[in-house]
Amino acid sequence: MRDTVRPVLLDVTRLIRRSWSGRRSTGIDRVSYAYLDHFRHRALAVVQLRGVIRVLDHALSEQLFEMLLAPSAGFRTKFTAFVPRILLAGRPAVDLEGLTYLNVSHTDFDMHAHWKWIARKGLRPVVFVHDLIPIRDPQLSRPFAVARHLGRVRAALRYAEQIVVSSNQVAIDLRAYATQQGVECPPLIVAPIAGEAFEVPDPTPVQGDPFFLCVGTIEPRKNHALLFDIWRDLVARLAEQTPRLIVVGQKGPMTGDILAPLNAPEIAPHAELREACTDRELGNLMGGARALLFPSLAEGFGLPLVEALQLGTPVIASDTPIFHEVGQGVPKLLCSSDRQAWAEAIIAHTRYPVSKAERAANAARFDAPRWSDHFDALENAIAPSRLKTGPQYETSFAA
Repeated sequence: MRDTVRPVLLDVTRLIRRSWSGRRSTGIDRVSYAYLDHFRHRALAVVQLRGVIRVLDHALSEQLFEMLLAPSAGFRTKFTAFVPRILLAGRPAVDLEGLTYLNVSHTDFDMHAHWKWIARKGLRPVVFVHDLIPIRDPQLSRPFAVARHLGRVRAALRYAEQIVVSSNQVAIDLRAYATQQGVECPPLIVAPIAGEAFEVPDPTPVQGDPFFLCVGTIEPRKNHALLFDIWRDLVARLAEQTPRLIVVGQKGPMTGDILAPLNAPEIAPHAELREACTDRELGNLMGGARALLFPSLAEGFGLPLVEALQLGTPVIASDTPIFHEVGQGVPKLLCSSDRQAWAEAIIAHTRYPVSKAERAANAARFDAPRWSDHFDALENAIAPSRLKTGPQYETSFAA
């Protein structure tokens, strides 16, 4: 083996699906890319294809990682030609037993066959549980998604060697659920995740027409409906002085008619949807917005909130435990159903924009999470001496 550092097995199945579909990255995708960037030079790729699991050798792993880190255009052609090499891949020239297997993307670890494979290979599974939203708030997810996430969390509690979470609040939720299920919670690695470090040359939002920004997949739990109701009220109160609302996000499986108000004649002149934009464009929007609006009903972390606070952009968000923790007291937190309070806060930022100096002070107050800290905590926790002395899994895997 050419590596002097103990390798890890990194499951990149979700990133393959994302590149294949060409969809914009979600928060979980962005975490997966951060792990790929950190581990790529010492990781062996794990790929799951219709129930077939393969561990690629170093050479094939590097080729696949290069494909995943390249622009999605052309990925389908390249990957289709690569699939036979995955399926024919033999055992890597590395003893897999005792190696750490990282699954940070919720990929198929609700399936018994998955854990049987881990046990058969003698791996040490470390999984990332991003949230318990489908369990705590099942009405915000599709029934199929609720059932699958229940399977993931229950299997992680039962079989994972360690579980990574991004916040103390998710750790609290996970331990509470373990207690409810009557099982012992594995050791948790609490390691906050980092947002994109946008470079905005000179964010001066006091110039130009005022606008507010909302970032996130279009789905019920993001609570876009509240914003559209507020903008209808603002138009009635402010008429032509109504600020713009820019919604950035791709449609999700539960989008339904959420976006219908954007076509309403009173709202349409003052609101727009941007289903895709580059990081540079998003950074400029965050830097120029009067405030980021984050009325979400449930979140596992909230990367847009972190990214806005890093720039010193004001944030108006839901009054939830996760935003208290992640926001560190900097955002203005309001009840997610208090339409009047949200409207007044938006009007205040429209009429009295936060100055450049105040933004700088806000950014200085916020201790932004860093990926280097995340991976320091992870690497320390998964060091061989910290793990169990040997794989300990049941072989029956009864439901």
